[in-house]
Amino acid sequence: MKRVVLTILIPLLLYGGCNFRKFESLPKNMLVTSVISDPRTFNPILANETSSTDVLDPVFAGLTRLNPMTFKVEPGLAQSWTISADRRVITMHLRKGVYFSDGTPFTARDVVFTFNVIYSPTVLSSYRDLFTINGQRIKVEALNDHTVRFILPSPFYPFLESLSIPILPEHILGKPLEDNLFDRMWNIITPPSQIVGLGPYTIASYVPSQYILLKANPYYYGKDAAGVQLPYIKNRAMLIVQNQDAQYVKFISGETDIYDPRPEEISLLDSMSKKRHFTVKNIGLDTGIMFVSFNRNPRHYIRNGVVNPKYRWFTNPDFLKAVAHSIDKQAIIDDVYRGYGEPAVSFIPRNVPVYHLNMPDYAYNLDEARALLLKGGFHWRSGKLYDSHNDRVEFNFFTNSGNEQRERIAAIILTDLTRLGMKVNYKPLDFNTLVEKLTTNFDWDCILIALTGGYEPYNAANVLLSSGMLHLWDPLEKKPATPWEAQIDRLMAKGAKTYDIQKRAIYFKKVQQILHDELPLIPLVRQEDFVAYTDRLENYRPTVFGNYRPEMMRLKP
Repeated sequence: MKRVVLTILIPLLLYGGCNFRKFESLPKNMLVTSVISDPRTFNPILANETSSTDVLDPVFAGLTRLNPMTFKVEPGLAQSWTISADRRVITMHLRKGVYFSDGTPFTARDVVFTFNVIYSPTVLSSYRDLFTINGQRIKVEALNDHTVRFILPSPFYPFLESLSIPILPEHILGKPLEDNLFDRMWNIITPPSQIVGLGPYTIASYVPSQYILLKANPYYYGKDAAGVQLPYIKNRAMLIVQNQDAQYVKFISGETDIYDPRPEEISLLDSMSKKRHFTVKNIGLDTGIMFVSFNRNPRHYIRNGVVNPKYRWFTNPDFLKAVAHSIDKQAIIDDVYRGYGEPAVSFIPRNVPVYHLNMPDYAYNLDEARALLLKGGFHWRSGKLYDSHNDRVEFNFFTNSGNEQRERIAAIILTDLTRLGMKVNYKPLDFNTLVEKLTTNFDWDCILIALTGGYEPYNAANVLLSSGMLHLWDPLEKKPATPWEAQIDRLMAKGAKTYDIQKRAIYFKKVQQILHDELPLIPLVRQEDFVAYTDRLENYRPTVFGNYRPEMMRLKP
């Protein structure tokens, strides 16, 4: 299962000044792409942001995998499975002759170990949110070296897809888990040779702020229909690029093979595509969500019985609705996305029609916003906004630095919040520092950021459940802080155990309605996603739900 993770959509850090392909010591037939930033971790269980997961996804493998074209679950490390009549017992039959990248045999004990990690109270992993059913753990048993039995406390519809989680090597990480040192394992200073997985690639080298090299895992189990060892492409490089201007130049100059273009570049790229031998493809509406959120964490704002006024504002529904009415989404679509986008209203996008709820948006209307602020107890003096305690409305507004699109969106939002009399201190930060604020020290007021998306609504459990690690506005609640959060918990649980798609949709549509009414996340826009890629790349099948069988990609000679 793909957890919802934090994303900034484009790279941040500068890859040096020279032509990467001119390095004499590097293979010439490698696939060269770019990544969002330096990874925060090489530990896949601890990764909560795309800067890490983009690097780790090719290195690890799960028992199953989701086909992004059909949305059907396909075999991975497990070649088959059986499901009991009551849907509570799933028996997975593992492939034989599978080895980790260090040559150690993969067995059912590694699957059991992986779940022991996820459930360990000493490990802060958002996978625990996905595998806790009605507050209960899943029982995992190794029946023999190649058979694993899962006993669920109740039926769990997303379970087969959820088994795409990365399987860990017990022989490497078992002792650190026993010694409560798992959280320190596989950080970014760990020698890449020590990162052991079951995926098509291994990490060959990592130079901070420059690049990450991947090489084919010689023990990877995957083979094509003719028995040829996969992946076809034996070497990959992920450049770490500071901004998209540099990323664009590297693509059109032939230094990289794949590029996610900005809207203003699409027609120009399309016009030069034949001459420069690349393809520009519209792959559809982005499934993720960009949003503004306010910190509602009482542990941050209430100290020794003293309540910071920001806590009152950020939990005031009239304040939140006023902010929603002050965001000019059409201006963002026109000025930032050049028309390649649409207002985001629901947490689930319309290209997941079975679960999407079509709702009226908070229309851009500053007069309505002012009326709501008055209703919420606010007032103005000399054009400045104050609350009922005569505290000036002032807060810090964070987003990631180095992202031109994000900065332009922030400027549009800040202009209208200022018109409402708010004093907003714009504070762009590098992405990893921003993630630390969201997931570790919780020291933030308001944020503009994005989350990844997908087809299965329960994948967002780590965000939507009150106990979730990415429950951004108030993470890791011991119990729901509000009645509506408790209601979301109940609806998510019902949706998870219901197998009738139409009935599931009712539960998830109610979740969307609550999110729309309570506004813990204020959605902004969804853009149309494009990808540009070199014509020498074959079997590259990107979708907004993920790339289909990336290990099957080839490079023409």
